[in-house]
Amino acid sequence: MNILSLFSGIGGLELGLERAGMTVVGQVEIDPFCRRVLAKHWPEVPRHDDVRTCLDWWRTEPRPHVDLICGGYPCQDISDAHTNGRRGALAGPKSGLWAEYRQVIAALTPRWVVVENVAAWRRWVPSVRSQLHTLGYPSVPVQLSSGSFGAPHKRPRVLVVAHANSEGEPLRAIHAEVARLRPVPRGGGHWREPFTGPVRVAHGVPGRLDGARLRALGNAVVPQVAEQIGRLILAADKGRAVA
Repeated sequence: MNILSLFSGIGGLELGLERAGMTVVGQVEIDPFCRRVLAKHWPEVPRHDDVRTCLDWWRTEPRPHVDLICGGYPCQDISDAHTNGRRGALAGPKSGLWAEYRQVIAALTPRWVVVENVAAWRRWVPSVRSQLHTLGYPSVPVQLSSGSFGAPHKRPRVLVVAHANSEGEPLRAIHAEVARLRPVPRGGGHWREPFTGPVRVAHGVPGRLDGARLRALGNAVVPQVAEQIGRLILAADKGRAVA
């Protein structure tokens, strides 16, 4: 299954989907530092620097078919952090780049779409799902926490998983399997237990991926979360249940 990644960051989402058995065929990321990290670890994958011109770039030469488009568009206009009480949601200058994401989906018509963002559910999930439905993609929203995959903190993230099947049948198995995941144990604060290891371990991104620096880790998707979603998608795509 071929992946085109938008808003790639340092590749946490792609790393997890690759572990599940998918193949990255394109990446789009505007930050120069992040592109250097991506180039180091995916040297053969073509990259572009702006989602707003992504389609022109993708069509400049023959490219492989895209089966899945994934990415987490900027969260600044949705998240509780760094907003000073002002949130433009999907109409904001940063999070409004979802409109570009949507255009890429409409043009390339992949079978699957994975949209990732913060757990401020009501500020983006209903609108994104509605717009995906207009494009012919029924979807299911799932919330996963890093703590369910061994990290010592919660870090909840929401992923909207969509499929180009008007009946939404491939999504039912995903919804059922996610419901079976081990929940994060209840406890005070954000950390389940004292933790003294490197910060990057808590984010699930190995040291070799962050270039020995912490920059960009805060926005990275925990690969273990993405891997689980990838395995569920591959299983659903084959029409079988996950073991």
